Amino acid sequence: MFKQIASGYSGTPLLKKLGITATTRVALIEAPRNYFDLLGADISSQLSGLRERPDLVHLFASSKAVFHSAMKEIQGSAQSNPRIIIWVSWYKKSSGQQTDLSEDLIRSYALQHGLVDIKVCAVDGLWSGLKLVVPKSKRP
Repeated sequence: MFKQIASGYSGTPLLKKLGITATTRVALIEAPRNYFDLLGADISSQLSGLRERPDLVHLFASSKAVFHSAMKEIQGSAQSNPRIIIWVSWYKKSSGQQTDLSEDLIRSYALQHGLVDIKVCAVDGLWSGLKLVVPKSKRP
């Protein structure tokens, strides 16, 4: 029997989609309470703050205001660690949640602030995610 996968989902575990390994230091911003359930793993021992030089930041932005405010803080981490991975999640249009944030707005902001997007993924039924990084040409 084939396992039925919801439309838009690859069947790849979220932990793998995001690139979180056993040694990845992760900073979470505005993450939903069920984040570890979404990942399928408890990574609480890998959590760090932005000032602790995380390898990966996962921001859940419910609005442009939340996004812009958080990105100002994250930019400092990106400057001190140009290999940082930044995942920005926003409500999917199909989620039914009101938001003024979109993939295009996130991408535009990234390009204006020295970042590029390299991957998009479905986080769950409510959230999409866009992976932002410092371009290789700007890394030491």
